[in-house]
Amino acid sequence: PKKIQFARALRKHQTDTEAKLWHYLRKRSFGGLKFRRQYVVGPYITDFCCVEKRLIIELDGGQHTEPRHEKYDAQRTEYLRKEGYKVLRFWDHDVWQETEAVWEAIDAAVKTLTPSPLP
Repeated sequence: PKKIQFARALRKHQTDTEAKLWHYLRKRSFGGLKFRRQYVVGPYITDFCCVEKRLIIELDGGQHTEPRHEKYDAQRTEYLRKEGYKVLRFWDHDVWQETEAVWEAIDAAVKTLTPSPLP
């Protein structure tokens, strides 16, 4: 319950970058797929998750270059992969400056992933 409450709070206080990406993912507007924001998977809260395709999209700001964040992100990604998710990570500045490349990477991932049974 605490994770879910925290995820709800994160949705209310999303970053500008999260809002920009959410604009393209929400309401099944990206390939008809349902993406969820701040979705809880095990002990982690993911930025965006498409359960049907087992795809997680993470947005990283500058703090993720710090050694402690890099180690945490690696452990987190490994856990999510073991749970059957493909994890895409994008730098915040790429969402703003390389927008088309980000959409293409998400689209390519979606096309290669087969639908999974819902948990």
